Amino acid sequence: MAPNAKHVFYVRYLPSAASYMAVLAQRPDVQLEKLETDSPEDAVSPVVSRAHVYQIGASRQIIPPRLQVNAALLARMPNLIAASSNGAGYDTIDVDACTAAGVAVVNQSGGNKEAVAEHALAMMMTLSKRIVEADRHARTGQAIDRANYIGRELNGRTLGVIGIGNVGGNLARMCKAAFNMRILAYDPLLTAQQVAARGAEKVELDDLLAQSDYVSVHCPLTKQSRGMMGAAQFARMKPEAYFITTARGFIHDEAALADALKAKRIAGAGLDVWEDEPPPHDHPLMAFDTVMVSPHVAGSTIEARENMGRIAAEQVLAILDGKKPPRLINPEVWPAYRDRFTRILGFAPEE
Repeated sequence: MAPNAKHVFYVRYLPSAASYMAVLAQRPDVQLEKLETDSPEDAVSPVVSRAHVYQIGASRQIIPPRLQVNAALLARMPNLIAASSNGAGYDTIDVDACTAAGVAVVNQSGGNKEAVAEHALAMMMTLSKRIVEADRHARTGQAIDRANYIGRELNGRTLGVIGIGNVGGNLARMCKAAFNMRILAYDPLLTAQQVAARGAEKVELDDLLAQSDYVSVHCPLTKQSRGMMGAAQFARMKPEAYFITTARGFIHDEAALADALKAKRIAGAGLDVWEDEPPPHDHPLMAFDTVMVSPHVAGSTIEARENMGRIAAEQVLAILDGKKPPRLINPEVWPAYRDRFTRILGFAPEE
């Protein structure tokens, strides 16, 4: 082991093991360790106690509670300076607990923006053209009345984007360029000028829901966004509108969505994220022909995974070298973080 080694660990998987390890391999002073979800405590304790960075998956179903970044685990990690999520989401990290402990939280936002935006657009097109419905019926061998599968065009219609960051902004760009769509955006974190720079009009959520032909969710799961799309919100949407989400489960109320679809208050939905992942085959939302489903794979392309692995590893090295990470989720931690970093690693990070 190299003198003054810096320790990074992960549980079960990396965003892309090959690209992540290739970047870290250039640094003999950085040691990468792996734990499994069922690793015994005598294996977990030494790894977490010496860790400087935890590279953690964002799936609540994969990472067990005992290995999620919360106050209990942080108490066992006296040398931890950063928790780094594998993707854009950070569901397995308690950001408030990290901030209180002086630990930086980073994600890999933007690393899969092309993949996720393309997936959302694919869902919009497939639902509008009723391709899944027609495909299912054509496979039954029964007679097909083509009049039952008349679709709609995207050209000139209105897209409502909830969260117009990396993915939402990319989707807005695609839809404006390809289909001359009007773009509305609800994003409390951005000014009207910033939203306009992304090609959209900044509006309140109720206005977006009432005017949009497609509502696409691209915000992270936070205390503020949990349950954002419920019965009242679906009731405000147009009857011919579609709801799309490639963000996170729990942002929309699944039971309320099923009720809205059953009552035909909206035309359909494209769902890549779920409260339980993967969703059970008998999930109520699976019963609707007007619902297109995928098991949280919007960002899973070869290109996106390689990119995510690379930028995750590069950000980890930047952190260990004392640089301020480019995708810092809790910037308010920086003063306390600098004190802890200096004490743990023996040199001060940048101001």
